[in-house]
Amino acid sequence: MNEDSAALEAKRVQLLEAGVKMMDPAAVYVEASVTVEGGTLLLPGTILRGETVIGPNCLIGPNVMLTDCLVEEGCTINASQCECSRIERGCQIGPYAHIRPHCVVGEGSKIGAFVQLKNCTLGAGTKMAHLTYVGDSDVGDHCNFGCGTVTCNYDGFQKFRTTIGSRVFVGCNTNFVPPVTVGDGAYIAAGTTVTEDVPVNAMAIGRSRQQVKENWAAENRKRKGKQ
Repeated sequence: MNEDSAALEAKRVQLLEAGVKMMDPAAVYVEASVTVEGGTLLLPGTILRGETVIGPNCLIGPNVMLTDCLVEEGCTINASQCECSRIERGCQIGPYAHIRPHCVVGEGSKIGAFVQLKNCTLGAGTKMAHLTYVGDSDVGDHCNFGCGTVTCNYDGFQKFRTTIGSRVFVGCNTNFVPPVTVGDGAYIAAGTTVTEDVPVNAMAIGRSRQQVKENWAAENRKRKGKQ
């Protein structure tokens, strides 16, 4: 056993003796500088690096990499990567989420599949279930983001910030073009591109009206010989 392998094994033994659980210790990589509290379960494929600190009673893995992160009590992180960020107690992260540096994910928040966060602060109980990018943003408590939401924070030259209040409902396929502020309790209709501030408790809707042309599809097939 080489020196690095010996240090890795010693760290595993230290954690196990402190009450950390591992389904397969040989499939877990924890650097010496990492702190993990008792009651936490590390599943196979977990990689913990740098100054990462994990509180008690968390579920980490499978296939998770955390670098210089603080993860508070009772969090679940599944098949995701986080760097230089704080995950507050009771959060659920993943699968396939990427939390980039300088993020705070508020207590009890849920960050789901194919969500990416960058340089943002989320309040307690905010939910982003899937397919969403939030960067350079401040978000309040108990917001709900629909699938396909994007903050358009970069114009090719500068980064701009989006500010969203608490209890905001964001419909699917919403674009925020900052700098823009959304007030508490606002409702953003699906398919909207937000380019102006939205007042408290208002609804923003910005999309073209649907037109229905009767029999158009059948006539089009006939013109093209595709009966």
